[in-house]
Amino acid sequence: MKTYSARPADIQREWHLIDAEGQTLGRLSSQIARLLMGKHRPTFTPNLDTGDFVVVVNAAKFRVTGKKPHQKLYYRHSGYPGGFKSITLEKMLQQHPTRALEHAVYGMLPHTRLGRQMRKRLKVYAGAEHPHASQLAAGAAKDTK
Repeated sequence: MKTYSARPADIQREWHLIDAEGQTLGRLSSQIARLLMGKHRPTFTPNLDTGDFVVVVNAAKFRVTGKKPHQKLYYRHSGYPGGFKSITLEKMLQQHPTRALEHAVYGMLPHTRLGRQMRKRLKVYAGAEHPHASQLAAGAAKDTK
């Protein structure tokens, strides 16, 4: 028996709608990363981008446990001396409500050209409205809670 390897012509992408309200950040982001990579499919091929589109609504309403809103820090550096900055999860949710979820998902994707392709198929919205209703209705939309 030969090992199956998908070809680019074999890939059929689906659209998934995920409501993040009340879900834990880490568990939610690992579920999203799995859909983006295509690991939920029997035709998963590591060297090809076989993943689906994922639309996340209510991204500002996810849960974290313990004291994470006050203690979890996100770091960045401008590249200049003294340009190291940090921000807490609580402040990030106030300023950029979708960025914390995107950051968690991006950390779980491959850090290669393939991973950058996968990132483009993630659509995150802070509220319940999104402009992808027609794609979800046309394709086989999966509502994941």
